[in-house]
Amino acid sequence: MNDSKFQTWEDAVSWLIAQPEKQELVQACYYDKPLKSAAERYWNSEEWQAIQKFFPQHYGTALDIGAGNGIASYALAKDGWQVKALEPDSSDLVGVGAIRQLVGESLLPVEVVQEIGEKLPFDNQTFDLVFARQVLHHAQNLHQLCNEIYRVIKPGGIFIAVREHVISSPRDLPKFLNFHPLHNLYGGENAYLLKQYLRAIKLAGLRINKIIAPFDSIINYAPLTEESLKKELNKKFNSIPGGNIIYQLLSSKQTFKIFLNLLSRVDNRPGRLFSFVCHKPEI
Repeated sequence: MNDSKFQTWEDAVSWLIAQPEKQELVQACYYDKPLKSAAERYWNSEEWQAIQKFFPQHYGTALDIGAGNGIASYALAKDGWQVKALEPDSSDLVGVGAIRQLVGESLLPVEVVQEIGEKLPFDNQTFDLVFARQVLHHAQNLHQLCNEIYRVIKPGGIFIAVREHVISSPRDLPKFLNFHPLHNLYGGENAYLLKQYLRAIKLAGLRINKIIAPFDSIINYAPLTEESLKKELNKKFNSIPGGNIIYQLLSSKQTFKIFLNLLSRVDNRPGRLFSFVCHKPEI
């Protein structure tokens, strides 16, 4: 039974935007208006700067799968890529309509295509880069989606999937869905086991360059920053005996980085975020 409040994702986001107490979440999701300003903010974000480090050295053709309202397509085009933005939702707020409006205002080289990721309408070996932000966990058929991604990437090309929800056990899925701040509005959220993502990627023929765990990079923990993470940790440490001493030990940037890496290894929150950097082997 679907207990969601709204029939469409557009209705759900429209309601969210109208709630004064939800504006921090709206901004975190880049749903704030005007859209061009939100897209520009994403392009300038620390998250995007961290993602850029994994791109191919030379700009070429890029596919943004599950492009949503187009913020990543905008960022890719601003960086110099020739972009195709693939999005199944026709919405003027969170889908194809929004991307077309953004492209029209910015005059960037982005072609908008309405289709699902499991059925990519592109020739084999078309793209130098395929990018997916919060997309794989929405797949109805994860293996088919990864197979299609492999098919359209050029040999030597890069596939980057960021901010994918991970669970440790199927029993964790209801816990994650209940906790998710937007799932009750429309539904549609999901999460897979880490091994399911890795298996689907590998079986498709892609090679995994890097697995980015929850606190390994701001790619996963944005909109938090290192400073805001430290503040949150300081609150928690201050509530335990000797916590202030522990916090002082983490004041060094290098020590804090080691701590975050350790935190990634022990983190078992349902729905924690992972990212994957992959490539298609040369023939």
